[in-house]
Amino acid sequence: MLRNRLGIVLVTALAPAVWGSTYLVTTELLPPNRPLLAAVLRALPAGLLLIAITRRLPKGSWWWRSLVLGALNIGAFMALLFIAAYRLPGGVAATVGAVQPLIAAGLSAGLLGDRLSLRTLLSGIAGVIGVSLLVLRANAQLDALGVAAALGGAVVMATGVVLSKRWTSPAPLLATTGWQLTAGGLMLAPVALLVEGAPPSHLTGANLLGYAYLGLIGAAVSYALWFRGIRALPPTSVTFLGLLSPVVATALGWLVLGQDLSPVQGVGAVIVLGSLVAAQNQRPRTTAPESPLPPAGRPASAEAAATQQPVAEPTR
Repeated sequence: MLRNRLGIVLVTALAPAVWGSTYLVTTELLPPNRPLLAAVLRALPAGLLLIAITRRLPKGSWWWRSLVLGALNIGAFMALLFIAAYRLPGGVAATVGAVQPLIAAGLSAGLLGDRLSLRTLLSGIAGVIGVSLLVLRANAQLDALGVAAALGGAVVMATGVVLSKRWTSPAPLLATTGWQLTAGGLMLAPVALLVEGAPPSHLTGANLLGYAYLGLIGAAVSYALWFRGIRALPPTSVTFLGLLSPVVATALGWLVLGQDLSPVQGVGAVIVLGSLVAAQNQRPRTTAPESPLPPAGRPASAEAAATQQPVAEPTR
């Protein structure tokens, strides 16, 4: 049982590790100043591909549940992340977003009956401190709207993860993943068109390679792994794994882009890794999970996604 749980944790951790490469791919391969276009092309094609492969559409309540989860985990989250990224240095946005495990822990206690332990609270606080040491800069400036957007992004993502645990889809994992990616992508498309205008008329080979990576690996594969982890693990344990994203983003910036890595950042990385390892030792939920096929009108549990775009540096 312990070995099986460890395997699930490690496989789930691949998702935020992949998302940690988003910063590198965006800066090196994608057109500049098009974050919402990248979000749409990351989510919508991947979602439609999974729907085409599984040949399953939502039924009954899963039409509106897919819209809600797609909005929380992808659409609203990415829109708020976009606002935070443009109004805050990346380190500030990442530090504010690091409160997500604490929010998820509180929601899990209230909605799922999960045990809120002192270990979880201390691990969450340590995670915020570790991320701040890893990415926060001394000259970082605050913006009220930007901070509110970053905090709102953490709240909607945590809510999406917890609701994904509460609502169980009777459909295959890949189908449910496709529904949410498609819903989130369709929600983002008009926002991207309104804010950024029409897509570029010419895309280079590097641009296409970057979008393909984000769609196939960064969305279709990684979100499926993430949703699988949400099905098998407590929501709080899963959200702690999201702290891997800034760690991987910082490591790639150092290894690939030649960015400086200070001893303080190294200490921050160790604290982050320690907090997420400690959080995986929490006990399973104290209440029995709902039936996979609940009575009509009663919510159950499904899969959802998480923190997605890493912010290792002040610029995006």
